[in-house]
Amino acid sequence: MKWTRWLSLLLILGGVLFIGYGVWNIMDTKAQTKNSLSEAKAAINKGNEKWVDKESKRFVPSIGDAVGLLKIDKIDGELPIVEGTDPDDLEKGVGHYKGSFYPDENGQIVLSGHRDTVFRRAGELEIGDELKIVLPYGEFSYQITATKIVEADDQSIITLDDTQEELILTTCYPFRFVGNAPQRYIIYAKRIE
Repeated sequence: MKWTRWLSLLLILGGVLFIGYGVWNIMDTKAQTKNSLSEAKAAINKGNEKWVDKESKRFVPSIGDAVGLLKIDKIDGELPIVEGTDPDDLEKGVGHYKGSFYPDENGQIVLSGHRDTVFRRAGELEIGDELKIVLPYGEFSYQITATKIVEADDQSIITLDDTQEELILTTCYPFRFVGNAPQRYIIYAKRIE
């Protein structure tokens, strides 16, 4: 009888620790995103010459830097854009895929985010909705032209094509899936003046 009591207490303690870790993880991610939002706004306000490559004149921030904002008025979204798409970067906000382009560089701009944090309302966006990227060197508007769902291992989305400016947002799908999602939700947008 004694061992069943200990087992019960151990299971309860394990459950409390499991839930506590989940709550802590959510709160930590929210705090990191909020901090990155402040950093992004500061970067926009002061501009940042250190991110401009002297030879190519391209905008080249360092991994982990909060560089700008993704504004999505339809869902009241003001999300920090962070250079990089590693797990640590995505905890801070929307990750800019290293190697993809930035506005005015005439290529694919690839931004990724978690479906349960920054892009949790991405499913509400529709063709024709407007997205804005705000960087130290300007504000750029895009209109959603298409969406699609692909398998997680589909490599055809990111081509790093440099013939036409295009904004691509990626997140995991299905949105309410628990665990590693088997698919990706892709949003395509074209530049509007």
